[in-house]
Amino acid sequence: MRRPVAALITSLWFLAAPGLGGVLVPYLLTGWRVGQVPWPVRLAGVALVLLSTVLLALCFARFVTEGSGTPLPSAPTETVLVGGPYRYVRNPMYLAGLGVVLGQALLLGRPVLVLYAGCLALGFAALVHGYEEPLLRRRYGDAYDAYRRAVPAWWPNHRPWTRKDR
Repeated sequence: MRRPVAALITSLWFLAAPGLGGVLVPYLLTGWRVGQVPWPVRLAGVALVLLSTVLLALCFARFVTEGSGTPLPSAPTETVLVGGPYRYVRNPMYLAGLGVVLGQALLLGRPVLVLYAGCLALGFAALVHGYEEPLLRRRYGDAYDAYRRAVPAWWPNHRPWTRKDR
């Protein structure tokens, strides 16, 4: 896929998917009303939202720059993504999405967002294990299997995986 097209599709998907799950649903659950939250907790929430949003943007960009494709199964990358945040954990986009929601829970002092993040985590795990991993195995074969053996799905390695580890 040509990079400009991949960049456009990925940008639109970035607005749609994280926008829905990380902005619209939390707004519908909280109305952005702030509970009683000590300022250090609120500050931690702001930091988590900002860091998670940056991580999410970096992950989305990887689909275009490294994989010459998009996050959509109908317009996939040409290769397995193994650079950047994907060197530490196989699902950094999902972890970043959870970080955005949990950061909002801290910022707003709204426990309902912690419950929502738990539901998201279960949904993400089901999607990854039931759909994405089998699809990636079929699409990329041995390259994905080697990556899967070397990089954990959910808990980041302290040491980045390098291609020499294959």
